Amino acid sequence: MIVVGQVLEVLIGGLLAGVLYSLVALGFVLIYKASGVFNFAQGAMVLLAGLALVRSLDFMVARGAPTWAAIALGLLFAAVIMAICAWIVERYVLGPLVNQDGLTLFMSTIGVTFILEGASQMIFGSDVYPLRLFPTDAWFVAEGLFPGGILVNKLDVWGGLIAGTLVAGLAIFFQNTKTGRALRAVADDHAAAQSVGIPISWIWFVVWLVAGLVALVAATVWGTKLGVQFSITFLALKALPVLIIGGFTSVPGAIVGGLIVGSGEKLAEVYLGQHIGGGIEYWFAYVLALAVLLVRPQGLFGERIIERI
Repeated sequence: MIVVGQVLEVLIGGLLAGVLYSLVALGFVLIYKASGVFNFAQGAMVLLAGLALVRSLDFMVARGAPTWAAIALGLLFAAVIMAICAWIVERYVLGPLVNQDGLTLFMSTIGVTFILEGASQMIFGSDVYPLRLFPTDAWFVAEGLFPGGILVNKLDVWGGLIAGTLVAGLAIFFQNTKTGRALRAVADDHAAAQSVGIPISWIWFVVWLVAGLVALVAATVWGTKLGVQFSITFLALKALPVLIIGGFTSVPGAIVGGLIVGSGEKLAEVYLGQHIGGGIEYWFAYVLALAVLLVRPQGLFGERIIERI
């Protein structure tokens, strides 16, 4: 019974940690699904959103604002910052590159990454800023079934609830709204979308804005977990195997991929690490991604691309 309880604790912790990876992966999926662009700058967007939020919170609290008002205004300020970021990227980066190949657009997002990293730290500072929007203590559940119970982190549970809500909302947005269908049309063919009157500039602004708001949500959770700091930008690398496993075009796939990565790396670290050495969780996700690529290159939920000639 003790062994079963330990396995369940590690598995649950891994699943909930995987949901946090999915929050970052969702931003990648949104932009790729709607514009066909792999947005390497998503991690930098999480950093920018987190810094804007925490610095505005500090500003409001220092002036005696109530906690609820400081949080509301801080979120509003950070959302405005992400809207400005989306407009600048569309206007000065993607707009001039309409109908260019995917590699060119991808390289442009690498440039955006360095600009956002430098600008965000120049404006808001480069220290580690604590953020406490969610509880970080833990519950002990199933104490009657397993000695000592199973440890469940409250922050991870909050992350799971938020991710589930986002996935439901985004699925409805893409499937049941005119704008959502237009986003998918633009991703398939820029020129064809323009020919039927779809305003690409507006569509790209909308999708980068939504991805920016998703980055803000991810920043609230990851900022609470790690503090708002420069290393948050490397979440982009952690989200990459999640995207490969779930599929670059699937919103639910981002969640499933995160669950697989989170549970896989935690179980491997605990039960394989003692035999082959520690640090497995840092690279095990990429092994899983490689295995999926060999069997299903488009990911478990990705759309199979068929080109007819």
